[in-house]
Amino acid sequence: MDPVGVLTSVRRFQLATPDGNRTNGTNGSFEQGSQEAVETASQLLPKWVPEWWVRAVLAVLVLALAWYGGKLLVRLIGRRVARRFRRPSVSQAVLRSIRVAVMFLAVLTAAALVGVGLDDILLSVTVLTAAAGVVIAPILGSIISGLFVLSDQSYEIGDMIEIVDADDGTRGFVEEITFQYTKIFTLDNTFLVIPNGTIRERDVINYSAEDLRTRLTLDVLVPYECDLAEARSRIERAAREDDIVIGGGPDIRIGSARYPAAPTCYIDEYADNGVSLRLRYWVKEPYKLTAVRSRVQENIWEAFEAADIGFPYPHRQVVFDEPDDAGITERPR
Repeated sequence: MDPVGVLTSVRRFQLATPDGNRTNGTNGSFEQGSQEAVETASQLLPKWVPEWWVRAVLAVLVLALAWYGGKLLVRLIGRRVARRFRRPSVSQAVLRSIRVAVMFLAVLTAAALVGVGLDDILLSVTVLTAAAGVVIAPILGSIISGLFVLSDQSYEIGDMIEIVDADDGTRGFVEEITFQYTKIFTLDNTFLVIPNGTIRERDVINYSAEDLRTRLTLDVLVPYECDLAEARSRIERAAREDDIVIGGGPDIRIGSARYPAAPTCYIDEYADNGVSLRLRYWVKEPYKLTAVRSRVQENIWEAFEAADIGFPYPHRQVVFDEPDDAGITERPR
């Protein structure tokens, strides 16, 4: 869009208004009210005070009142908005929009007080928008993506999520959701700010969307010589010893399927060096998965030591040929 063409069109529209008046009824009333406020304030002050000083003070006063008034208004209606929308991210977005609207009206009022008309503001905004369209387009795209993020309800403030990357995932708690970005407080005690347009294109794992219970899997390799039933039983008991692990109870339903709530050890496969057992267990909350996994493995280690069950590992047997042959052959054991 050509900024000069936009400027010319707006000027022609202004000149085409009746009697050459550049302002419509609402604009004229708004400016007339501002002028009356300036005249009233000037009458209350000494005559040596210049009018421009009165206009500047009134404009600053309007902006300050709007700033603190917006905070007070949000504080007064905050609970009602939270009860109405339920979701913290949506209620915060609504309250933030209310404050922006209050400040926008205050800026218009302050501009009228210093002698800037609404038509001039509209003209400036139109020209700047046309000139900076390339810069504003990504911002508008991010705002639209923010609306989709709020409507999709894929995650909420307070949820523990993980951003899946090609190299390493980032896990943390959702701290704030705005129209432009999502702020994540990571487990490394750092903040991660991701534009909504970017986060919608990435895979997000939500650990606390509806149910805090999370299932973990642990593979344990045992030797062929051991008692498989005894090894499986000790692995299950070792997992139940941790307080965060769900020890039993009714089956946990996921979709149309049901899975045992208690730790269960299955035979996964017959590997080269032993039998691979797979332990599946549920934890009550997803906040310290690495620590829980470590404690379960420590309990399994102690249980195997008490039962004299070792952990197999690869062995190699080196066979030397006859003295006349210098070759050495390695055979897996």
